[in-house]
This record gives sequence, C-alpha cells and structure tokens, in this order.
Amino acid sequence: MLAVESKITPAHSVAPTPIGSSSSWKQLVEPVEPFLDAVTKRLAEQVNAFDPALSQYAEYALTGNGKHLRPTLVALAANSIGKMNDSHVTVAAIIEMVHLATLVHDDVMDEAEMRRGKLTLAANWGNEIAVLFGDCLFAQALKLAASFPTPEICRAVASATNTVCSGEILQTRHRKNFELSQKEYFRVLQMKTGELFALSCDMAAFLGNATPSHRTVLREFGMAFGTAYQIYDDCVDLFGTEKQAGKSLGTDLAKGKLTYPVLLAWERATPEDRAALEALVQDWQPGSFATVNKYLARYKTLGTTLDLIERHLGQARQYLWSLPESVGRAGLLGVTDFLAQQTAALSE
Repeated sequence: MLAVESKITPAHSVAPTPIGSSSSWKQLVEPVEPFLDAVTKRLAEQVNAFDPALSQYAEYALTGNGKHLRPTLVALAANSIGKMNDSHVTVAAIIEMVHLATLVHDDVMDEAEMRRGKLTLAANWGNEIAVLFGDCLFAQALKLAASFPTPEICRAVASATNTVCSGEILQTRHRKNFELSQKEYFRVLQMKTGELFALSCDMAAFLGNATPSHRTVLREFGMAFGTAYQIYDDCVDLFGTEKQAGKSLGTDLAKGKLTYPVLLAWERATPEDRAALEALVQDWQPGSFATVNKYLARYKTLGTTLDLIERHLGQARQYLWSLPESVGRAGLLGVTDFLAQQTAALSE
C-alpha cells in the first residue's frame, strides 16, 4: 500500500544545502545562460529541418517559453565533471525535442487548450495535425541523435523515448484504478518523467568523458530529481494555483489520472469515503474538484506528499556527494533546493 511500501532514504540523512543563492530560477541558471541561449538557437534552427509546409507547426512547437529544465540539467551535469561543449548543446536540444513531442501528444490526450500561457498546437490546428507533428518531432530528434559519430547517443535517446511512451501508456491503462500499488505508481513516474531527467544527466556525463561511476551517479541523480519533480507537478494540479500550474487545476483527475495525494486519501479513507471518491472520479463533474479537495484535506495528504518529495530530493542530493566539488555540482544541489522551495510554498 502507498503509506508503507516506500524504501526511500529518509530526508534527514542528507542535510540540504543553503538556499539563499538559489532563491530564484533566474539566479540559478545565470551561470549557464549562454548554454541555454545556444540550445534555444539550436532548437530554432531545427525549424528548417522540416518540410516548408510544416514550418508554422515547427516554429510554434520549438520556440516556446519553457524553463528548459532538462537542458539546464545537461549543462550543470556537464560542469560537474568537466566542461560543456557544442555536443552538449546538441544533445540538450535533442532531449528537449523529445520532451516537446510528449507535450504535444499529452495535450491531445488531455484535450488541453492552453500550455505555457498559449494555445496548444492541437487547439490551433486540430488533433490529427498535432499527433502527426508530435511524431515528426520524435523522428527529428532521433535523426539529430544519429548525426553523432557514435551510435551511443542515438541508442540512448531511442531507448529513453520508448520508455517515456511506454510510461504514458501504462498511466493511461491505470486511469481510475484506485488499487494501484506504490511500486507500480513510481514505476510509471520514473518511466514517463524521470527517464528524460536521467537521460539529460547521463548524456552530459558521457559527452564529458566521465568515469563510469560518475556517469552512474549522475543518471541516478536525474532519476531521483525527476521523480520528485513529477510528484511536485502532480501536487500543483491539486493544491496550487492556476498561475503556478499554467493551466486549469484538476485536469489530471478530470481524465481519471490518480496521483499520489488522491491514492493516499483513498487508502486512508473510511469505506464510505472511498466509495465517494471513486464515484467522483468515475463520473467527473465540474464541481467534483472542490469535493475531492475536501477529502484530501480530511485525510491530511498534502503534508505526507510534501515529505515524500523531500525524501526524493534528499536521495538526489546524496548521489551528488560522491562527485568532486565543482560549480556544476553546486548548481545541481541548487536545483534540488529550488524545487524544495517551490514544494514548501504549496503549504503556505
């Protein structure tokens, strides 16, 4: 069951680093801003790789205003074991394209109209165009990965893409399944979200000629951090604001996606409340979200979930201590602190 199966290292085993220098995302990424600008430029250049008739879709998808979290991890991980180079820019653009492709497909499945403050590609041009162009993004990412002189990059990107898509399929199969075990729940999270975070750190290490042990450590860091990030993102959909989420709240539940706080409430609930929660999700109505939130509050799910996020962040920090002290390692620690701050803000 959810409350008893966790085997994560307790958060208190690794003390968090000072957070003063990472109080804002802008401050945190400032040291790697030139790298992120290069990634943005590389993504924009990919517009020309598509058929001219598709350029409007490519430009719309590839020139968004996201935080480029995965490219940031590529830069910081590279700096933690050496120096960044142009290959890191290319692999960051590849991973971001895979991520953007998954978002295009997610918006179709979720019938989402807004993403990052603007209409989704599906809302602009319809589901058929969006699905097919998402496929084009996946293919272009793999084509760019194949341009490396070694097959290692293409093989890793293809494998990660397969894992991410498989995770999305499993999540879809588990919709409205209140008996989902914690083991399976975290497996899905790691597949659909953690994998690209892990890939970002792993490829940064590989291109930086890291030792096998450092490469493994960075990949494990990415997986732990990515898992924490997804749990946080799930919490924002339930406990945050529309400004934080960048979309309407409760969209996961409206589609039957059961995230940790909801599963935890069901586990803790009386038989009567369990039945009520199941009925709300099975027959979702516009007013159901407020009622579900009452059950989440009644069974005190927010505090437990925030503790879970911090335990994953503690595990992520623990991996980093085996790396040599560097600006990059400090930046990765800062990223965990930033997410911890954002997490804490949900309880305010």
